[in-house]
Amino acid sequence: MTTARRLLPLAHPTGRSAMTCQYRCGNACSHPVPNESGNEYFGDLATRASRRGVLRAGAVGALVVGAGAALTGAAMPAAASPATASVRPTHGLTFTPVPPNTVDDLSVPAGYDSAVLIGWGDEVVPGAPAFHIDRQSAWAQARQFGYNNDFVAVLPLAGDRALLVVNHEYTNEELMFRGYAGGETATAEQMRIAMAAHGFSVVEVERVRSTGQWRPVRHGARRHNRRLHVGTRFAVDGPAAGSPLLRTAGDPTGRSVHGTLNNCSGGVTPWGTVLTCEENVNQYFVGGDAAPEAAKPYLKRYGIETGTRYPEASRRWERADERFDLAKHPNEANRFGYVVEIDPYDVDSVPRKHTALGRFKHEAANVALAADHRAVVYLGDDERFDYLYKFVSDRRVVPGDSALARRLNRDVLTSGTLYVAKFGYTSADEIDGTGTLPDDGAFDGTGRWIPLVRHGRSLVPGMSVDEVLVYTRVAGDRVGATKMDRPEDVQPGPVRGTVYAALTNNTARGGAGAAPADEVNPRNANKHGHILELVEDRGDHGAETFTWSLPIVCGDPKDPSTYFAGFDKALVSPISCPDNLAFDPAGNLWISTDGNALGAHDGLFAVPLAGPDRGYVRQFLSVPTGAETCGPFVTADGRTVLAAVQHPGEVDGASVDEPASHWPDGDLPRPAVVCVWRPDGAPAGS
Repeated sequence: MTTARRLLPLAHPTGRSAMTCQYRCGNACSHPVPNESGNEYFGDLATRASRRGVLRAGAVGALVVGAGAALTGAAMPAAASPATASVRPTHGLTFTPVPPNTVDDLSVPAGYDSAVLIGWGDEVVPGAPAFHIDRQSAWAQARQFGYNNDFVAVLPLAGDRALLVVNHEYTNEELMFRGYAGGETATAEQMRIAMAAHGFSVVEVERVRSTGQWRPVRHGARRHNRRLHVGTRFAVDGPAAGSPLLRTAGDPTGRSVHGTLNNCSGGVTPWGTVLTCEENVNQYFVGGDAAPEAAKPYLKRYGIETGTRYPEASRRWERADERFDLAKHPNEANRFGYVVEIDPYDVDSVPRKHTALGRFKHEAANVALAADHRAVVYLGDDERFDYLYKFVSDRRVVPGDSALARRLNRDVLTSGTLYVAKFGYTSADEIDGTGTLPDDGAFDGTGRWIPLVRHGRSLVPGMSVDEVLVYTRVAGDRVGATKMDRPEDVQPGPVRGTVYAALTNNTARGGAGAAPADEVNPRNANKHGHILELVEDRGDHGAETFTWSLPIVCGDPKDPSTYFAGFDKALVSPISCPDNLAFDPAGNLWISTDGNALGAHDGLFAVPLAGPDRGYVRQFLSVPTGAETCGPFVTADGRTVLAAVQHPGEVDGASVDEPASHWPDGDLPRPAVVCVWRPDGAPAGS
């Protein structure tokens, strides 16, 4: 048997294993930070603004959130039409928290049941063969549920049926194939299987009797079931479609791409489509050393290595498909890193990559409505010292999520204004990197959205429209955007105009040659992350200015640098590395974690944003050995919490023959989506 490939010896200040770092993002944290711009660190927006003025603006966030359930027209991302529904108080969070643990299982609160909904290798397209670890094929995998499920959405069908839409972010071949020894020795068929295991799945599901449990439909036509992967055709639209930067020998038009890569999180649009996001696409390409010298800075800014033919983290897919070799196809990488829109209700629809929303490491894309009914998409670039963005459409959204509404809203995300965020501070000179609160008792300030493209015209000096949208990071550098600590999921909040962002971590903050702590990223060597609360001026998601605060600074509650909106820290659950966010129908925030640096397994947490329990973080579930928690999704009736258990068993040295986890079947670890519910029918969280 071939010996397994030896992974690079890396330092891991967070809880990720070297194996996760290798396959998830190509060891991004072991490489130089791509953002070498000289952006000023403290902003140009009233670094010593009047405390009274900013408190008045900042109080809007606290008061609006505090009034949450009493207001109408609020955004509710957990519902079928997330940006138009109203928040109605249905319950508080009363469950007994799951304690931090290292159990190789899914742990849920007392009084709850859980079950696997679907896992890697299960049938998606009717007629797919039963999964067997030793009888895999690319043909079968293209019809089976893919690997490493991340984003989860549930869209309604008639009665007690729905569509489950799930992203498949990346593959870990060492846990998929016996004796796998790296890309140089992988067979072409193994590579094709891995390619087919990327992408996303659409699966018809049904409620089990009248409970909160769901299961795949296993009978009938299942006409919506669909797998999309690296071999699927995707259209390219928006201002950069057809650009010379996107043209290749295989697509001289620059308007059609085969495949989608590294789809992380996503979002549901008010018109009933799904947005899925391409993130760490750099690791799939080799040959950057052969790029023209003028192109190398752009490749480097996107994490693509230019000093070596075969980067150590490369999957070596060019051995099965030469377009992944930039020496032969120099523009191929420019065709990945976008937000993709899919209509899950139309099995014949061609998914589209929206260049108008920019190109970077998209973690998620979540939609709210501006006061004038234009679509507003919030976006985070999941890289150390990269930026927070939003897009405001030119077109107004036609209400509804019917087939007619989806057709009428088809081009909403093809043109508009793309912005990047610039933060200003109230206590800039008090930030010392320790996480100590300023004298005024809050990390807070004001900010503005800097336009990069508007109405098809570049607003960035020296860059054309297609350059801004293909090299969006460079555009952000040039306008002086604020360097953030890995902005991941960005969710419109339970009241119109509020927005929440997960800043996962940034252990490079304050390091040699790196940006020091600032008020919106207040800790050097930030290994636990924090939550950002942003309030758009006038409560309008289309506004160009905002106020902000940090309600939660994560970590061990015993650590003086942590903060939980002023709640008693002796009562809260430890939380580290927030990743994905969701809201339940009552307006509570649910937070999944990735890379827990506190020694326990990752989990899912819930916290009220209103009332006396604001800031009371409680752990709802924990995942098995080596896994992270993705999703999450709370159904519109509040009865079911769905979470994606990604990469169970992804522990250094693990393999198919020597697994580090036996979840979920007691045998080999398989990524899977789970549902959690109360048998008595009460709302989740109660």
